[in-house]
Amino acid sequence: MQKPVIAITTGEPAGIGPEISIRGAYRCLDAVIPILIGDYALLEKTAAGIDRGIRLRPMAPSGEYATTLDRDPGVISVIDSPLATPAVAGKLDPRNGPAVLSFMDIAISGAMNGQFDAVVTGPVQKSTINDAGIPFTGHTEYFAEKTGTPRVVMMLAGMTGSHTGDKRFMLRVALATTHLPLKNVSDAISRDSLQEIVRIIHHDLKKRFGLVAPRILATGLNPHAGENGYLGDEEIRTIIPAITALQKQGIRISGPYPADTLFQPHYLAEADCILSMYHDQGLPVLKYATFGHGVNITLGLPIIRTSVDHGTALDIASRGLGIAQESSMIEAIRIAAEMATFSRQTGQRT
Repeated sequence: MQKPVIAITTGEPAGIGPEISIRGAYRCLDAVIPILIGDYALLEKTAAGIDRGIRLRPMAPSGEYATTLDRDPGVISVIDSPLATPAVAGKLDPRNGPAVLSFMDIAISGAMNGQFDAVVTGPVQKSTINDAGIPFTGHTEYFAEKTGTPRVVMMLAGMTGSHTGDKRFMLRVALATTHLPLKNVSDAISRDSLQEIVRIIHHDLKKRFGLVAPRILATGLNPHAGENGYLGDEEIRTIIPAITALQKQGIRISGPYPADTLFQPHYLAEADCILSMYHDQGLPVLKYATFGHGVNITLGLPIIRTSVDHGTALDIASRGLGIAQESSMIEAIRIAAEMATFSRQTGQRT
């Protein structure tokens, strides 16, 4: 079976995205056929600064992909999507905001057309895209809009214990809400939305990851999961009724659990996914536990999309090449490849 073709968008050109995309693609040549999407001149210069043994070649967006790419496995192909102005490491320029979005558009189009088996996205700077006059909330929402997907779920995953020496296991944390101000979270959670989100998680854990009967643990929204209504009643009004309805549908979900005690090994080792009610409830725990090896996965899309678990790191980019760590990019590429391979084997559309 041919190696999966993975499109990699190189992200904010002034950040570490170009460097980690090249390093990650180069490190994963044994497992995938990577195609970088970005400004070819910048990527060629960056590759030369990393290692002159890394070879890139330009490729037109309309060119042939899977039938030709494996003929020279030591070369990384690049779909050239030029910047409006040359990038300066560490210095944001809104003029390049539209180009960053064009990287995503090329990747989404190619994945929807079957040219790519999966998409891996490098980190972007939301503020720069907005400063360019383009409303932009984040990758997750953008991919949902461009693929016509009414509901998607953000899930981060990674192996725990990479820096603590503890017993290692896969930790997955999905979010009921994503990039919202905290004051808006309660109103954004309803019985219907929670049920839809959990059904997406359940479906993709089965169809993308091969888990036969995934077990999902849900947090509460309030401290101590509401303390029987004394610290908030969202659990009683919304979360518990949604969980009860889902259990009746045959989905293995339990909770709500207090978030401050749920993230312990004896709970997590038995769970396939934790459903957290908001962004900063679950993700700080995961990012600490997986320490640079976490992967952002968008569930519910008609295509496979993963990403790094960190930002553009402008301060690191400004200090030159060789400092940024590509470990999260490598994991994002490898998980995307595993998902694509499983989808091929089971006949699922990717």
